[in-house]
Amino acid sequence: MTVRTRIAPSPTGDPHVGTAYIALFNLCFARQHGGQFILRIEDTDQVRSTPESEQAILDSLRWLGLDWDEGPDKGGDFGPYRQSERKDIYVKYAQQLIDSGHAFHCYRTPEELDELRNARREAGGFAALKPSELKLSDDEVAKRKAAGMPYVIRMNVPEGEGPCPVDDMLRGTIELDWGQVDAQILLKSDGMPTYHLANVVDDHLMGITHVLRGEEWINSAPKHKLLYEYFGWDMPQLCHLPLLRNPDKSKLSKRKNPTSILYYKKMGYLPEALLNYLGRMGWSMPDESEKFSLQQMMDNFDVQRVSLGGPIFDVEKLSWLNSLWIREDLTQEQLADRLQEWMFNRDSLMAVLPHAQTRMHTLSDFAPLTSFLASGQLPLTVASFDEVKLDAEQLKQVLQFALWRLEALRSWTRDDIFAELKTLAGQMDIKLKDFLAPLFIAIAGTTASFSVMDSMVLLGPDMSRARLRHALHVQAGELGKKQMKKLEKAYDALGRGE
Repeated sequence: MTVRTRIAPSPTGDPHVGTAYIALFNLCFARQHGGQFILRIEDTDQVRSTPESEQAILDSLRWLGLDWDEGPDKGGDFGPYRQSERKDIYVKYAQQLIDSGHAFHCYRTPEELDELRNARREAGGFAALKPSELKLSDDEVAKRKAAGMPYVIRMNVPEGEGPCPVDDMLRGTIELDWGQVDAQILLKSDGMPTYHLANVVDDHLMGITHVLRGEEWINSAPKHKLLYEYFGWDMPQLCHLPLLRNPDKSKLSKRKNPTSILYYKKMGYLPEALLNYLGRMGWSMPDESEKFSLQQMMDNFDVQRVSLGGPIFDVEKLSWLNSLWIREDLTQEQLADRLQEWMFNRDSLMAVLPHAQTRMHTLSDFAPLTSFLASGQLPLTVASFDEVKLDAEQLKQVLQFALWRLEALRSWTRDDIFAELKTLAGQMDIKLKDFLAPLFIAIAGTTASFSVMDSMVLLGPDMSRARLRHALHVQAGELGKKQMKKLEKAYDALGRGE
């Protein structure tokens, strides 16, 4: 048997370090066994998926030194490798499940689903909805079908409770309860599959033998096991890797730690160091050495050395490891090359000069004008915002609301950024100049810089959002749940024109 592993990221946002972490372990496992590693793009969310996000995933993984044998950019014998291009395949297999009695058309409305879930909650026990609750009479189905009402295809699952054993390479046999397993949607009303159907069908058709994925998918394993049984296919071996954690042990999130690979690239971390650090997340070399290359990890990889304790992603530890790589593995000539490649290249200069040249009297003006573009997080303090003509609550709202608005922005252009911020300023009834002032400080450290929109384009979405989060933390501290709910309520009210 040829070992085949895969990574299946969704192109719906910034490329996540968690994606690189899972990709690294799949690559090392495949190489350990002389097998293949496949990249598949899970772009079934047609609203949020973008070509730009897909390209960022490919670029980020390649920057780290991770490469794949088959994928959307390479082709292979098992393509297409984008799920959006495999729609007819999923429809065929969904119909097969219908024909065999393992799935059904569900015409339930959102309101009816809410009522069913509320009834479940009031009765206590598991909240998972079962086929017997969701299925309508034949007459009602015919009536709704004739009216052209939308429907989804759901899978049949066991009605009662009881153990469902799932074998895991690290954890042995995990026992989950069928009572927690709902009649999962397999095909959405737009004809696109959910993750569960696409994942099972693609893994089978692409010959995937081992699935190394995050432990958040453990609860989905019974559904996948059931689908393999329904289709009469052998299930790949499962291995659920521990989730990356913040220093406070919570799940790694951008609110507490930068999570975008592109952020760390922009910060000036070496790809070798970041990959080395991700390799240490729950795994260790046989000699316990902390610093090792990708090749050394592949040469020594044993999945049984993965620890199930939640690995802590500590940026300070990453910085320490990165410093070792800079000092110990780069000659001065190589360091000069890396600096030039990272920021001080002609393309970067040509992008900055249109904004800097009009403000320059001497060549020495260039560095002070543009140093914020080659910096990490800026040394902001509460006093940095003293000249802003907003009270503390308004300042907090401007930073947080702008961050939310920019996190949802799909196209990172000057005009799109400006349109979003101008609209938001109008909704908040704040003069645009006063609204933009704290954003200038968050992004450039001063209001005496060139256009903050141009600055954000040059910095890119990852670093720009990270600087807004940093400025918000400096100005308002760690926001608790009550504070966040208050801000969310105020933000939602803007959209309603209140």
